[in-house]
Amino acid sequence: MKKLIIVVIIFVVITFFIMDNKKINTEKEVPVALNVASEKRAVFISYIELQEYIKGKSKEESQKNIIKMLDNLQNNNFNMVLLHVRPFSDAIYYSQIFPSSNYVVASEGVPLEYDILEYFIDAAHQRNIELHAWINPYRIRSNTDTSSIATSNPAYKYLNTEHVKIIEGVGIYYNPSSSVVRDLIVEGVKEIVSNYDVDGIHFDDYFYPDDTIDLENYQEYINNGGTLTLSDYRLNNTSMLIKDVYQSIKNIKKEVQFGISPEGNINNNYDSNYIDTKKLLSVEGYVDYIMPQIYFGFLNEVMPFIDTANMWNSLIKVNNIKIIPALGIYKSGTIDNFAKSGSSEWIDNNDIITKQVLISRRLNHYGGFSIFRYSYMFNDDYTKNNPNLQNEFKTLQEIIK
Repeated sequence: MKKLIIVVIIFVVITFFIMDNKKINTEKEVPVALNVASEKRAVFISYIELQEYIKGKSKEESQKNIIKMLDNLQNNNFNMVLLHVRPFSDAIYYSQIFPSSNYVVASEGVPLEYDILEYFIDAAHQRNIELHAWINPYRIRSNTDTSSIATSNPAYKYLNTEHVKIIEGVGIYYNPSSSVVRDLIVEGVKEIVSNYDVDGIHFDDYFYPDDTIDLENYQEYINNGGTLTLSDYRLNNTSMLIKDVYQSIKNIKKEVQFGISPEGNINNNYDSNYIDTKKLLSVEGYVDYIMPQIYFGFLNEVMPFIDTANMWNSLIKVNNIKIIPALGIYKSGTIDNFAKSGSSEWIDNNDIITKQVLISRRLNHYGGFSIFRYSYMFNDDYTKNNPNLQNEFKTLQEIIK
C-alpha cells in the first residue's frame, strides 16, 4: 500500500512539472525583447471621450477635464496618448481644410472656443507624455445622413462625385481610389505636422469601407490598360496613401513618428480593409511602428493572443519598426462570442491584460503596448458595475507603476 501511495505521489509530481514546463515552453515561444525600460505605454482617447469630457462644457470645465485625464495617465505611468483629432473629416484644432468636429462643438463647423489639440499637446508635454494625432483618413460619417455635413467640409463639395460615396448600411466615405482624396488626406496631415508639436500621426483600421466603393474606378483602370487584380489594386491604393503620408511627415519633421493600428486578424486586412501590412513592415518608408489591435484572449479559438502577437512580430523585417500591441481592456467582464470555446475567458479571469503586456515584452521588435480606451480605466460609468474591469486595471497598475 505504501509503495502504491509513493508511486501515485511521484506520478502527480511528474505530471505537475510536465504541465508546468508545457506552459513555460508556450510562453518561451515569444522571443526575448532587447529593452523594456523605454516602452511606450499608450492610451487611446477617442471621439467618444471628447464628447463625454469636452462637448457642451465651458472652456474652463473642458480644460479642467483634459488636465484630469492627463494627470490620471501620468499618475499611472502612461507616457503616450493617441488623441482622436479627426474622426470624421473634421478637426478638434484650427484647420484651414477641415471644419470643427461636432464631437467637441454644438454642430460641425461652429468655431472652436479654443484650440483643443494645442491645449492637449502643451499639457501632455508638461507631463512627459507623447501625443500622437489620431486620424480616420476616409471616414466622413458612420451613417448616410448628409444633412449634418457642413458646407466648409471638403466632403460637401465632393458629394455626388466619384470622390465621396454614400454606402447604405455603412456610412459616407472618401473613395480610397481617388488621387484627389489622397492629396486631401496628405495635405491634412501636413497641416497638423507643420502647425503643431505632435510626436506622431496615427491611422487606425478604417480604410476600405466595403467592396463596392471603387468598382467604377477599377473598371476605368482596366479599360486604360491596368493589369492589377481588384484586390491588388485596392492594396496599392492604400499603400500609396501610407507611403505619401510617411514621406510628407518626414519632409517636414523627421522626428515625428507615423504608426497604424490595423485589425489584429491579418486576413481581414487583406480581404476587406485592403491594407498590405506585410509590405508596410518589410519595406522602409511606410511606418515607424505598427499597433495591431490584438483584442483577443489567450483561449480565443480563432485568434489566440500568443500566436497572433508572434505572427505580427515575425512580419517585421525593417529593424527600426516597432510593434506596440493594442490591447482590449474593454472586453473585461464580457462574453466574447468571437472566441468560440474561449468565449467566457474575460469573465473567468481578471489579469488577462497584465499577462498580455508581460508576454508582449518578450517580442524582439517590442516597442510598448496601448490600451483601448481611456474611459474603461478612469470613468466610473464604465467601471463601477464591472469588478473584472476594475481588477484588470489594478493588476495592470502593478506592473507599470
